[in-house]
Amino acid sequence: MIDRKQSPHIVDAVDFQLNLKPYQKFVLDNGVEVYAVDAGAEQVLLTEWVFAAGNSQEDKNLVAATTNYLLRNGTINKTAFQINEHFDYYGSYINRACYNETATITLHSLSRHIKELLPLVRELITDSVLPKEELLIYQQNMKQRLKVSLKKSDFVAGRLIDAYLYGENHPYGKYSSAENFDALEHEELVDFYNKYYREGKLTMFVAGKLPSDLEQLLNTYFGDLPFSDIPVKQTKVEFASEKKVRITNDPDGAQGSIRIARPFPNRHHPDFLKALVLNTLFGGFFGSRLMSNIREDKGYTYGIHSYLQNHIQQSAWMISTEAGKDVCEAAITEVYKEMEILRNVPVDKEELMLVRNYMMGGILGDLDGPFHIMARWKNIILNDLDEKYFYDSINTIKSITAEEIQALAQKYLQPDDFYELVVV
Repeated sequence: MIDRKQSPHIVDAVDFQLNLKPYQKFVLDNGVEVYAVDAGAEQVLLTEWVFAAGNSQEDKNLVAATTNYLLRNGTINKTAFQINEHFDYYGSYINRACYNETATITLHSLSRHIKELLPLVRELITDSVLPKEELLIYQQNMKQRLKVSLKKSDFVAGRLIDAYLYGENHPYGKYSSAENFDALEHEELVDFYNKYYREGKLTMFVAGKLPSDLEQLLNTYFGDLPFSDIPVKQTKVEFASEKKVRITNDPDGAQGSIRIARPFPNRHHPDFLKALVLNTLFGGFFGSRLMSNIREDKGYTYGIHSYLQNHIQQSAWMISTEAGKDVCEAAITEVYKEMEILRNVPVDKEELMLVRNYMMGGILGDLDGPFHIMARWKNIILNDLDEKYFYDSINTIKSITAEEIQALAQKYLQPDDFYELVVV
């Protein structure tokens, strides 16, 4: 019998033994790899089609994103209204998204309805017409949205810092203009669609309560399509020569957007996992050094964050905040002061334990439910990693020392290595 007079024993998150539920893998007749996680209590399913059809593959700006957006706006047999009505009828939701290396179609549905939904997803992949009238509406809407966004300092800062880090011709650094939208041609979108969707590289991810005949269903609807193994294009980085930039976007604005960033190795580098711990301590959560100083002590901002960018080819270490334009320079000074402290003073045991527990708790939350588990696997697989990466990350969080953190700070948190941008 439970003794209600005794409080339960408290276990630190760092003492948890976390395990990543394994996936099932099968290969369709045409070589398409499918990764599936059978988990969860509810009869729901997430099915995702991931194509090598991101911005990296396009020869002209915005072609990849526009093609992806128009996928569900009409096929040879159905209008956009009929497509949406079909998915709504079965209580499902379909979305699409375009990233740097990949583009996706994502379907959320009840497990029992997947058989009625897969034929229409196949139709989107094989028979989309990317209607010209929908393209015109898209161009008009996006230009209007861009016009509004360009008045915001945080939007402008986000565009420019990536261009400084990677170059305006790099998929991570290029940004859109009204002229880019006007220059889109329907024939270019159709060519991109044919090459990278109808005959491109596809990987599939499925999570939730898996139907017993899932493999057969996917093979029936997608195993006969002529997909191929098209590699993602590699683009050379072109760093900007000027490292400290100040831009006035709105002379009457009261707020400035600060971005401080430096190039950083991707996940395959041996320092990456350790740097995640240093970043969390520095500016990666609400109790970080940057938040404690610049928000809580100085009151310069409502929030300041640092993070390692989630890119596949190259990455960067980014510090991001908005502050009153009269205190932007003071905020930047404090960022560099915190870097200096981390370079010169080892973190104490209590603060390091707080960071360990926070990071382990975050991983625990990411393993809550089949969709989160599959998101972990998807990140690992698309970055060409394996299960060992997950357990190495846990081991790093638990075992990294104050001396290792200080050495990383001395190596990577050097002000001269950072690009510094303020947009007011």
